[in-house]
Amino acid sequence: MKLFRLGVPALIVGAGLMLFMTPSFGKPEYMKKEKGSKCVSCHVAQGKKDLNDVGKCYKESKDFAKCKK
Repeated sequence: MKLFRLGVPALIVGAGLMLFMTPSFGKPEYMKKEKGSKCVSCHVAQGKKDLNDVGKCYKESKDFAKCKK
């Protein structure tokens, strides 16, 4: 009975984490270099690989300050 009381909530939480976590496609070196700027600074939406204008500029120049509006 104790296993049931602890196992079911743990299963629900685990399933919720698996369903609602968004994968990260950003490179860790970019996050360190740009001091933790948000993903949506360069991407259309979080978890998407599509780039907006700032992201396209950054891809070419590698200078976030120059591209940021």
